[in-house]
Amino acid sequence: MISKAQIKSIRALQQKKHRYEQGCFVVEGEKLVLELLSLHGGRGVQCLKLVMTEDFAQAHENLWSRCESVWLATAEQLAQMGQLQSNRGALAVVAMPKPDPLICQPDNWTLVLDCINDPGNLGTILRVADWFGIEQVVCSANTVDVFNPKVVAAAKGSLLRVMPHVRDLPELLSQWQGQLPILGAVLDGESVHDLPVLQGGVLVMGNESHGISSAVAALIDRPVTIPSYGGGAESLNVAMATGILCDNLRRLSCSAK
Repeated sequence: MISKAQIKSIRALQQKKHRYEQGCFVVEGEKLVLELLSLHGGRGVQCLKLVMTEDFAQAHENLWSRCESVWLATAEQLAQMGQLQSNRGALAVVAMPKPDPLICQPDNWTLVLDCINDPGNLGTILRVADWFGIEQVVCSANTVDVFNPKVVAAAKGSLLRVMPHVRDLPELLSQWQGQLPILGAVLDGESVHDLPVLQGGVLVMGNESHGISSAVAALIDRPVTIPSYGGGAESLNVAMATGILCDNLRRLSCSAK
């Protein structure tokens, strides 16, 4: 069984400081841990520690037997280490994967996130990117930590496939300007339904309250919006808007081929 010291060490990973000191983060819940174990060793995914209940161990021995550090624990102990109120499956400590090299790709889409503060929104956006096959995501330094437990939970495993970069956005976009279209989601831009055929480019999504920062907005060459049809809502949630825009941009990409 897992010791009190090990429980304390894993619980400390709920804090950003300890995550980056140790270079790892927590994945919890049976479904997410099973997805992690199926990817273990591939795509840079490395499970460092696995803590599980006896029921999980008996049901999935073919997967966890490949892990080096494995402990049994009760459901109550799993709940102590993570954020789930009820976890009757497993919890894993995962090495922070390194993203693939960041490249300017005119024939595909890159999603750029400018100061996304809500971890639920960021996790959902990563899931959207995964769904639409957008493998390159770039976050500003003031975006919520991608390894925040709430981000990991909201991403539903997509963080294991879409590993965001963290960059100075004005510096990056100024290097890419002129080489590919840079679109930015705003309230008063061109309707996304009126865009010409585009093979790829950059889509910038801004902060939940303040939108895209002025320094980043200055580098956008095509402001776009999702048209409203007479409803009374002031705006759309940023994750919802990202999904709608990605769907339209993927449609345009398919038309270009």
